[in-house]
Amino acid sequence: MSEQNENSTTLSDEVRQRIVPITDETCQRARDIVQHGGLIVVPTDTVYGVACDPTNDAAVESIFRAKHRARAKTLQILLPNLTVLSHFGLHLPPVLDQLSHILLPGGFSPIALADPSSPLVTLRKVESNGSTTLTQAIRVPDSQPLTHILAWTGTVAATSANISGQPSPSSVQQAAQALGLSVDLYLNAGPTPGPVASTVVEADPHDPDGITIIREGVISAAHIRSLLFHHSESL
Repeated sequence: MSEQNENSTTLSDEVRQRIVPITDETCQRARDIVQHGGLIVVPTDTVYGVACDPTNDAAVESIFRAKHRARAKTLQILLPNLTVLSHFGLHLPPVLDQLSHILLPGGFSPIALADPSSPLVTLRKVESNGSTTLTQAIRVPDSQPLTHILAWTGTVAATSANISGQPSPSSVQQAAQALGLSVDLYLNAGPTPGPVASTVVEADPHDPDGITIIREGVISAAHIRSLLFHHSESL
């Protein structure tokens, strides 16, 4: 018996009924769930993620509760493309904007800066020298199934669909095994490339390259720094 089938047999009937293929009909259901503050699980170009409305505080709290994760940790937002950044009061520092146009869509998560008027409840507050900076990690995944889902739901807040500290799921069955009935709908696209997560990068004026690698994932730090070096050489 395959691992996928083994995982499926341990799920309750109610959870199994929430696992659906990706169609226009199920994407419409996902949109309605997100709009009403519920949780969905979606495939990405790395692992499966649990997602919700990034402007709904109760929905975001539900993700942390489902994952048994401290609220002090932050969530990324998944965007269909970079053009929607302004809708959320976000912008990228020049060095990250440059890298984003090379590496996105893909496993690259730049840290955007947010205006105080941003509607996002997923922002991180950074205190420095008496001033507050608002930031947000963003993703534009290179995943056709997820692109189709986001065309219906719009931008969502997301993190890996696992219990905090446990392995990230590369199948919808693994996600359902971890999160069960805390998720309203599981959108199934088969195995994802996982389990390596995206690479999170922040602008840093004190670094010679102008960046800090917060988390090294599917895109290596060496590759990112080489892109900056070759770009500067071409100027």
